[in-house]
Amino acid sequence: MKIDLLAELEWRGLKYQHTAGLAEALAAGQVAAYCGFDPTADSLHVGSLVQIMGLVHLERAGHRPVLLVGGGTGLIGDPSGKANERQLADQATIETNAQRIADQVRRFVQFDLVNNAEWLTSLNLVEFLRDVGKHFTVNYMLQKESVSARMDAGISFTEFSYMLLQAYDFLELNRRKNVTLQLGGSDQWGNITAGIELIRRTTGNEANALTLPLVTNSAGTKFGKTESGTVWLDPAKTSPYQFYQFWINIDDRDVGRYLRYFTLFDREEIEALEREVVDFPERRTAQRALARDVTTRVHGPDAAASASRVSVVLFGAGASMRDLTVDDLGTLRSEMPYVTANFDKVIDVVEVAAGHGILASKGEARRLIQQGGLYVNDRRVTPETTAIGTDDLLAGRYVILRKGARNRTLIEFV
Repeated sequence: MKIDLLAELEWRGLKYQHTAGLAEALAAGQVAAYCGFDPTADSLHVGSLVQIMGLVHLERAGHRPVLLVGGGTGLIGDPSGKANERQLADQATIETNAQRIADQVRRFVQFDLVNNAEWLTSLNLVEFLRDVGKHFTVNYMLQKESVSARMDAGISFTEFSYMLLQAYDFLELNRRKNVTLQLGGSDQWGNITAGIELIRRTTGNEANALTLPLVTNSAGTKFGKTESGTVWLDPAKTSPYQFYQFWINIDDRDVGRYLRYFTLFDREEIEALEREVVDFPERRTAQRALARDVTTRVHGPDAAASASRVSVVLFGAGASMRDLTVDDLGTLRSEMPYVTANFDKVIDVVEVAAGHGILASKGEARRLIQQGGLYVNDRRVTPETTAIGTDDLLAGRYVILRKGARNRTLIEFV
C-alpha cells in the first residue's frame, strides 16, 4: 500500500509547514528531495533525528532522498538558531566531519550523497553576485528569521550571505539531480523558500518546501540537552549506554510524542504504549520501547541489547547482575567510578572499600554495613558476610559495590 507522506507526517506530528503545491507534486510521482547538514561538528546529535526521520518517511513513501553535506557552506556557518557567530573550521576538518555525518545517516536511509563543495568552492564571486545576488533584495533577506533574529547582536556579511548559498544549493540540485523538494527544520523555512524563488526566477521550474518541527520537551527546554551536555550519535562522544539512558529517562508527558517522531511504530502500537504510561507508569514500558528502537537504529542491535541489560540490572527489578556479560561490564568501566584491586581467593569488603577510597574509612564501612546499606552485587553485606569470594565475581573478575540506592563503584580484581 502506497504511503501518503503528508498524511503520515501529519498524524506523527512531524508536519510543520509546506508549500501549497507539495501535495500535488507528491501525488504525481516520485519526487527527489534533499536535506542538508553542515559538518560544523564531527557528529550529528539527537535533535538531527527529526530531519533524518523525515528522510526515512520520504523513502518509505516511494520518493528519492538526497543527502547534502555542506562541505562548502560548512566553511561559512548557518546563522539560523544561533545567537552568535560560529567559529570557522578549516577545510580538512569539514571534509572529515562530512564523511562521518554521511555514515551516521546511512544507518537510517539509503540516499544519493552530494557535497556542495563541488560547486561552491569554485564559484567566481563576481559571477555569483551577478547571477544569484541580483535576484534578492536586502529587504527580502532582512525579513527572514535567520537574519532578523541576529540584527541586534550583529551578523557578519559572511553569515548574512549564507541564505544565498543555500538557495544556490537548491538550484544546483534541481539542475543536476532534478531535486524539487527541500526538507528541513522549521527554522530553515526562509532559506528554503529563497531557493524556491531562485529556481523559479532562473529556470522557471516549480519546487517545494517541507519543514519539520524543532523539538522541545514538556518543560520547554531544548530537546537533546542533558545536564552533562549534548546527546551525540557518535558513540565516542555519547556512549550507547548513555544514549539509551537518555531515552529511558524521557518524561511520561513526552514519550508518546517522541514515539511518533523517532520510531516507525504504527499508530496502534504507539497508542497501546501510551495506555501503559497511564496505567503503569512505573514500568516505563514506553520509554524502554523507545530507547531500544532508537539505540538499535543508531548503534546497532548488539549495543542496544547490552545497554538494555545494563539498564535493567542496575535500575530495574527482578534481574540479576549475573546476566551482565564481559562486554557489559567493560561498558560500565566508563559509566561509573572504577578501581582495580588485588585478589587472593578471599578479600574483605571493608578493606577494599576503605583501602581504595570508595568509603572514607573502615569505620564508615562498618557503620554502613550495620545499617544495611552496603551491597556486593545483588547481595546485602552483613557483619557476618563481609568476605568477597570467587563466587561473588562477575565474569570471573568484577564486583559492583553499592552504597545506598544509587552510589555504585565497579571493582576489577586483578
